[in-house]
Amino acid sequence: MGIGKWIGGFLGYMVGGPLGALAGFFIGKLFDATTEPVVISNEQNDYGRETSYNEGQRNSFLFSLLVLASYIIRADNRIMHSEMEFVRQWLRQNFGAEAQRQGNEILLGLFEEQKRMEAARPGSYRQAIWDCCRQIAANTNYGERLQLLNFLVLIAQADGSVADIEISHLKEVAQHLRMSAGDVDSMLNLGHDDLESAYKVLGITPNATDSEVKAAYRKMALKHHPDRVATLGEDVRRAAEKKFQELNEAKERIYKARGLN
Repeated sequence: MGIGKWIGGFLGYMVGGPLGALAGFFIGKLFDATTEPVVISNEQNDYGRETSYNEGQRNSFLFSLLVLASYIIRADNRIMHSEMEFVRQWLRQNFGAEAQRQGNEILLGLFEEQKRMEAARPGSYRQAIWDCCRQIAANTNYGERLQLLNFLVLIAQADGSVADIEISHLKEVAQHLRMSAGDVDSMLNLGHDDLESAYKVLGITPNATDSEVKAAYRKMALKHHPDRVATLGEDVRRAAEKKFQELNEAKERIYKARGLN
């Protein structure tokens, strides 16, 4: 994946707006002229149009992830090696060494731009992130935004703990993505093996009735179903499937404790 695939291949919501402005920062510095951008041609058949559009969505999703990751990683004004390594390894495993290098360059460039913007006008990068979130929210479904948020939570968890300031930033991002603070709390408790965390995953308390437990699970299962990110690629779908499995494990833990079927 050349940098042209990250930046030159934008389709849909990445054209213009605050995300486009941040992408423009990289055009002169990083653009790989040898990589052809993804273009929808009128001469393409239906399959070609769908493939190009899906690839454009995916490119936009990946760049959006890096933009929002730059905000979460520096939430405490530090760049943690473990969090950077999580992003690098995810890129390497799914796209190869070159994508890892280029994604790392983009993240470092975003940190540089963040410092420049904040020096010129304090709070401006934070405002840019909010604007980016609103642009993403206007052009993606809830399932895609959930997966984007899930990646950000995993990045924050990469060093073994999540600081209060990171949780605050995650909930701030969720709000401007037109999501809830409860979505963040739910994802922070995925993968845990205790009953208290299982209730938090479903967004309910231990005082909930059996009917409320079942209704909460149905609602969460609908929101988190992997089919909702089908156009973003197999790697994103696999991550969504893992999250969905952890959701089901939380449900089964509660059902077992209550003797439900």
